[in-house]
Amino acid sequence: MPEIKLAENTIQLIIDICAEFENKESELINVLHKVQGKLGYLPAEVQEVIAKELKIGVARVYGVVTFYSFFTMIPQGEFPISICMGTACYVRGAEQVLAEFKRQLKVEVGESTGDGKFSINCLRCVGACGLAPVITVGGKVFGRVAPSQVKEIIEEYREGCVVDDPKTV
Repeated sequence: MPEIKLAENTIQLIIDICAEFENKESELINVLHKVQGKLGYLPAEVQEVIAKELKIGVARVYGVVTFYSFFTMIPQGEFPISICMGTACYVRGAEQVLAEFKRQLKVEVGESTGDGKFSINCLRCVGACGLAPVITVGGKVFGRVAPSQVKEIIEEYREGCVVDDPKTV
């Protein structure tokens, strides 16, 4: 992966966020959450700035980023798609739904489409097991998703006309 050179204003943003949390090591997760909210992801260069500001090792920051599934070191699409692979969703066909998203978007898990619109990830549980299989697109939850619905879901986001549907939560 190529090294990313952070812009001065990005470095200053990270420094300011760390200062908001008084540069406390105990606030690491809050800092990471807020920085990712602003930048969209947490590449190694961002983690290095955070480690320096909080006066902790880069390995500690990296350990937290890689431990929690919420954090990502890879840029996400404008509409990140997450497919739940928890037991209920898996048993009810989440693997086939995932395969159809990969086929339609021509990307693998952890990748983004060339236009930057979509990225695909898997997660362990959304907490809506009664609606399995469940996916989220850009934070919106869809329940009882079948592979045959994937193309329609993608098109709604491509066209920018996402409508509320009884199958969404």
